[in-house]
Amino acid sequence: MDDAPDAARPSTALTALGVRPGEVLLVHASLRAVGPVRGGAHGVLDAVRRAVGPTGTVVVPAFTPENSDTSPHYRERVRGLDAAARAAVRAAMPPFDPALTPAPSTGALAEAVRTAPGARRSTHPQTSFAALGPGAGALLAGHRADCHLGEESPLARLYEADARILLLGTGYATCTAFHLGEYRMPRPPRRAYRCVVAPRGVRQWWEYEDVALDDGDFAALGAAFEAAAAEEEVRTARLGAATCRLVGLRSAVDFATGWLTEHRRPPG
Repeated sequence: MDDAPDAARPSTALTALGVRPGEVLLVHASLRAVGPVRGGAHGVLDAVRRAVGPTGTVVVPAFTPENSDTSPHYRERVRGLDAAARAAVRAAMPPFDPALTPAPSTGALAEAVRTAPGARRSTHPQTSFAALGPGAGALLAGHRADCHLGEESPLARLYEADARILLLGTGYATCTAFHLGEYRMPRPPRRAYRCVVAPRGVRQWWEYEDVALDDGDFAALGAAFEAAAAEEEVRTARLGAATCRLVGLRSAVDFATGWLTEHRRPPG
């Protein structure tokens, strides 16, 4: 319940973490891990926006694997179904609409950002980002449709802006910024992707090639990064039942690029 007497106080935790007015934050949140928070997702969002102030910008992933038949989400959804049932699932997939398509897999806080008055959203049909604040337009502009999370995505703009990553009850296993390190590896493997789009209002399947994204080793990568990082690059504090982190995005991406290059087998 939002008004539980022991509800977490996000403002206190954000102050302890060192969130500064005017900065850019890429936020990942698991409110289930945090526990009761007064106001729920909107209460957390209000606290984050107060912490960065009117000149700061809050960015969240607003990913949509639900409209793709090459995503792990789809493979799990059709597991055990026969061909006719799989075809029915594909036929019912709605095309991506940046103004309307929800992003349930990214959590309640991300949806609170996406649906907030004045929010902006990038236009990638699979890995869009949503943002609130004066920097939103520039950070989300130019998200190329065949570049999930690379140099022509908001992640590269966040890197240039010297953003920080705010992990509220989530770990490094879901740290989206590490994917930019995948693009910066020498000769990263690539694969085909497919999703439903509707250019000029006409529903159709679109197939494209991009870097083969793989977060399977991100937890180990994050542990190595935190062990090696300078004290000012990773700050921790408690919010409710969860440990929260404030992480330098540039440092995380630079470390990820080197670590992934060393630990992943290059393509044959």
